[in-house]
Amino acid sequence: MTVGAVPFPTAEAATGENVLAAAREFARALGESAEFQSYEESADRLRNDEVAQRVMSDFVAKQRSLQMLLRLNAVPAEEQAELERLRQTFLSQPAVAAHLKAQDDLTALCQAAAGVLSQRIGLSFAAACGPGCC
Repeated sequence: MTVGAVPFPTAEAATGENVLAAAREFARALGESAEFQSYEESADRLRNDEVAQRVMSDFVAKQRSLQMLLRLNAVPAEEQAELERLRQTFLSQPAVAAHLKAQDDLTALCQAAAGVLSQRIGLSFAAACGPGCC
């Protein structure tokens, strides 16, 4: 069985010492998947996009400056509007949009893989993982 281009061994094949080999094969296939490659390429483009980096820095700086007020839900309307404008400017950058799309695609692949793993092992793989797993 495969999820995307990532193969999953049969339950019979994934026993004993074959488990480690199957995990390595899975990791290799995941790393070679179109979704992972697209994610890595988009991350590189984002890191090297000076405009996107500047816009991100502006947004993060504004967000940090308002951190306490945001926690208290006490941000003045004009500051909230400025923060939202900076957020929209950041999200409208082509490198950011491409990276978010690639991230969503990779997340979907990982969630599908987790579903198959859960089915194969008989328990919720995502619930057994820590936060941020899938």
